[in-house]
Amino acid sequence: MFRRAPKPIRIQVFGKTDLGKTRDHNEDCFLIADLTREEASLQPSVREHVVGEHGSIFVVADGMGGAAAGELASEMATETIYSQLVRAWGGEREVTPQRFAYRLKEAVEVANSRIHAHAKAHPAVRGMGTTTTAVGVLGDHVYLVQVGDSRAYLIRDSQAYQLTKDQSLMQRLVEAGELTEEEAAQSERRNIILQALGPDPKVKVDLTHQEIRRGDVLVLCSDGLSGQVKKEEIAEIVNSERDLQAACDRLIALANQRGGPDNITVIIARFDGEGLRSAGGEGEVGHQLYPLIDTETSTEPVPVYRGSPPPVPNRRARWRMVAAAVVAAALVAAAVYLVSRSP
Repeated sequence: MFRRAPKPIRIQVFGKTDLGKTRDHNEDCFLIADLTREEASLQPSVREHVVGEHGSIFVVADGMGGAAAGELASEMATETIYSQLVRAWGGEREVTPQRFAYRLKEAVEVANSRIHAHAKAHPAVRGMGTTTTAVGVLGDHVYLVQVGDSRAYLIRDSQAYQLTKDQSLMQRLVEAGELTEEEAAQSERRNIILQALGPDPKVKVDLTHQEIRRGDVLVLCSDGLSGQVKKEEIAEIVNSERDLQAACDRLIALANQRGGPDNITVIIARFDGEGLRSAGGEGEVGHQLYPLIDTETSTEPVPVYRGSPPPVPNRRARWRMVAAAVVAAALVAAAVYLVSRSP
């Protein structure tokens, strides 16, 4: 559906997680990987690399469930998404955007199934879950999968755009016109999410996409950052700080200065290279659903109502239908006979 960029696309990326000021353990987890070389790390070879044939992947997961449960859920999510992509996407013969988006969504669904199965088999961690925001880079596009309320922002020309949509109660109320975004941000119910990986056997994965331009910066974060730092402030810090590690440090420090009520995780990726169009010109930026074609939909995340089947008559009803048909045929025959007998 989208053209593949033949010229090189370069990524500079860094990520960091922090305990925050009030938590006694960190339930967040993140992952940065070059899928072409199958390397997941913060080593220099990954922190600066050219996007290869199989792309790159960034993941932020915010666990929940208390104690070790949340930590385990977020760790399982990041590791499963990566290992599933290496296995399925790495062995894919048809290296296309459609197949990449399909494999990315599939990996998140597999992660959900594994977390759910583990919790079901181990009562001590039953009910554990995690949000997941994963961004796959392939050619000049990013493909985003979202479950929960961690976020992805795109910063272009000093403006910050939210690419993901929170799967939260507050987002629903804002969309319904019941609350403003400012009211939702201050609500005591702002941490109520509508789904996560793990608690239920199936999830509805939000799959979106975005074209990347030269100079764009992608920011992934848990709500420990987005709940304390506005997107305009994120854009200001990222634009003023060329060193990505320093930018991560400044964002985390600002969230902690404002109370640090939750774990804080952030990934920052900057894009450049001749394979990208310049930032100027038209182009939609924001939450854009990516339509998988019918033959490439992964496992159905939620039951689909397809209408009730036609009622099957019981035996008595069938006999009544047969009797009615016989009577009707007899009446028709009699009428024909009487007509033929009349002068």
